[in-house]
Amino acid sequence: MKRLLVCLLLCLSGLSAYAEEKMVKLDIGRADGHLPIYVMTQPQAKATLVLLPGGDANTGKIVDGQPTSKNFLVRSRTLFAAQQFNVIVVFRASDLQRLDYDYRVSPTHIQELAAVVRHAKQLSDSPVWLVGTSRGTVSGTAATIAWPQGTVQGLVLTSSVTSNKVGAIATQAIDKIAVPTLVVHHKQDACKICLPHEAARITDGLKSAPIKKFIMVEGGSDPVGDPCDALHWHGFINHEKEAVQLIGNWIKSPQN
Repeated sequence: MKRLLVCLLLCLSGLSAYAEEKMVKLDIGRADGHLPIYVMTQPQAKATLVLLPGGDANTGKIVDGQPTSKNFLVRSRTLFAAQQFNVIVVFRASDLQRLDYDYRVSPTHIQELAAVVRHAKQLSDSPVWLVGTSRGTVSGTAATIAWPQGTVQGLVLTSSVTSNKVGAIATQAIDKIAVPTLVVHHKQDACKICLPHEAARITDGLKSAPIKKFIMVEGGSDPVGDPCDALHWHGFINHEKEAVQLIGNWIKSPQN
């Protein structure tokens, strides 16, 4: 019923309802593990967004076949779909207990994400973008650097990890990133490893990106919990719609 209601609302707003919405166990070539992904597709999608959550990227409890993680990207997946995108949310492989920083820059993790991109291209001919948040920006950056040019068509980094961790964005070879790249950060982000003034300098290192932009956002309300958690400014709390709108608009028409 919930999915039907969302589809009806999308149709009434003039957008295409997604034809498929489900959890998928993606084969990653490991006998004891698979990669859980949540897939939302629709006809004539503008792009396919591979969403890379932060933290340990767990699904949360699965309710009615849907993940309940409170991560910014997970809880905003329907907002991205409403922007006429296919959406693939990538979670932690089933044979892992953690998805820490060192693993996120490892060849094994980058191979996992390559399997997701292959799956995306089997679903649709639309361009593929990586969209990471917090610890997911480490994954998205590492993969974009490692892959041959043309594997993905763009990169979005939100609430980027800026310092004091393996894979912090500026410590990676971001001068090799050769796709349009958007960096979005909340002005009040108080996470000590995701500092707004350091995030503002990420674009300086994107020497090969044909188009790049940094956007500092304000707005939202009622942050709760740890400043590095998803329901604080770090996770664009009560500013999800506006954040997704600006990200979606930029992906559809990238400009400096």
